[in-house]
Amino acid sequence: MIKRDIQAELLAAAREYPVVTVFGPRQSGKTTLAQSTFPGKTNRSLEDPDVRRVAELDPREFLGQLPDGGLLDEVQRAPHLLSYIQGIVDRLQRTGLFILTGSHQPALHEAVSQTLAGRTAVLTLLPFSLHELRHYRRHWDPFELIVSGAFPRVHEQKLKPDRFFNGYIQTYIERDVRSLINVKDLSRFQQFLTLLAGRIGQVVNYSLRRSSSG
Repeated sequence: MIKRDIQAELLAAAREYPVVTVFGPRQSGKTTLAQSTFPGKTNRSLEDPDVRRVAELDPREFLGQLPDGGLLDEVQRAPHLLSYIQGIVDRLQRTGLFILTGSHQPALHEAVSQTLAGRTAVLTLLPFSLHELRHYRRHWDPFELIVSGAFPRVHEQKLKPDRFFNGYIQTYIERDVRSLINVKDLSRFQQFLTLLAGRIGQVVNYSLRRSSSG
């Protein structure tokens, strides 16, 4: 694993706020970043059905098992915990208690901004930057980079981009999109994504047209 550019900002935010929330798309490296930055913190993944069930049935007991705070991964799976976290940080008045990670979802953004206003720093982790990608190769061909993308697992595990993105899109549709809108025909939605992808860029013409003198 390489050191992410945002790590210094994450550490600084944890020294100033009781909660730091890291948003980002799936597979951008949020969990790895949080765990490597705070190796001493107890980690609870709310993606795990057993963990999520305990958090849903008895949130006070669940958070009571984290007297020194902790790392709560995929917090969008249990947004009701935010209100209980608010009470804890207000009572303890300590910085760096909780590190939350979550996927980009409008409802989660709203819940964090309302419930933890003034108590959390909010950071966004995107896939690898060009600076971070240079860890794997000094110089990149632009067209090759367009195909391979910048998601960490593709480069760290040398995955085939087409297989990775096929699975990524399927997971994105099944889990994230369906939680936001009622997608009845998955194949038509995939066609919609393909149409969008084909319209995100165009040929750039850098030639300058000189005006003719009269």
